[in-house]
Amino acid sequence: MTHSSSLNAVRALGNSLRVSPMGLGCMGMSEFYGPSDDAASIDLIHAAQDAGISLFDSADTYGLGHNESLLGKALGARRAEVVVATKFGIVRKPGHYERSLRSDPAYVRSACEASLKRLGTETIDLYYAHRLNPQVPVEETVGAMADLVKEGKVRALGLCEVSVATLERACAVHPIAALQSEYSLWTRDVEAEILPACRRLGVSLVAYSPLGRGFLSGAIHSREQLAEDDFRRHAPRFSEDNLAGNRCLLARLEAFAQQRDATPAQIALAWLLAQGDDIVPIPGTRRVARLNENIAAASVALSSEEVAQLSQWFQPEAVRGERYTKEGMKGIEVDTRLPD
Repeated sequence: MTHSSSLNAVRALGNSLRVSPMGLGCMGMSEFYGPSDDAASIDLIHAAQDAGISLFDSADTYGLGHNESLLGKALGARRAEVVVATKFGIVRKPGHYERSLRSDPAYVRSACEASLKRLGTETIDLYYAHRLNPQVPVEETVGAMADLVKEGKVRALGLCEVSVATLERACAVHPIAALQSEYSLWTRDVEAEILPACRRLGVSLVAYSPLGRGFLSGAIHSREQLAEDDFRRHAPRFSEDNLAGNRCLLARLEAFAQQRDATPAQIALAWLLAQGDDIVPIPGTRRVARLNENIAAASVALSSEEVAQLSQWFQPEAVRGERYTKEGMKGIEVDTRLPD
């Protein structure tokens, strides 16, 4: 059996949204990965649309609103052709990564109004709670989000990085179309509990950082090549010691890709697409060449044996380092209970 997709195919997010098998993560166009260029980013968004990408992912915290404004400007008159996803809940001060979390009903409404204005749209297709304040019951947060659906300001609801228990409680209030979590060959936490729960509850999984924040592309050889303001310089997996260990894993992926006449990034994305039609990766990039490389991954067919081999090489225990710093882990729920 072989696993392959096509960018012309359609994948579902919940019951109401239909998108391309791969979306575009827009975060890096505003911050975190070194200098960016708005004109180049707008050209890239247009190129993605022209190529058939129909899911564009943003958040109000990316560039403190800049990312939503950029996306809104880029989409312009073609807004109706795509599914726009954005998020609320992470509150930051300019120039600081330190943040607080807000998911109280009043904030949900005010954040949505601000996002609608920046995006220049009347409706957000997919509205996520980016992170939840543990002091606010998820029922209150999702209830406020559901009110936005009733008012026509939002089409579908999503959550990010929540536990099975929280997802179940949320679904009891209103259907959740998508759960966004980090998922890639070197971050497979969701496989144990989250992904089975999503499938039981009818929730699609949107996989962010499907290329391990660029690591699985094979382009990062040392922390020194990263810009001074690139957050990966402080990410545990990118410490010199951990990076050296993780490059041993990457070497296998690179050799495999060479045998298949593909790039490591294409194999990593093809592996993720093969995990199920209810999974939509959203790789981010600021270069059209990388965009085209990622899109071509949808045409890479992997056999069941190849998928299993890649999975075996990238067992979670083989990956060195946490995926975030202690500060970055705030708001990410870890579910330690046994699967149902």
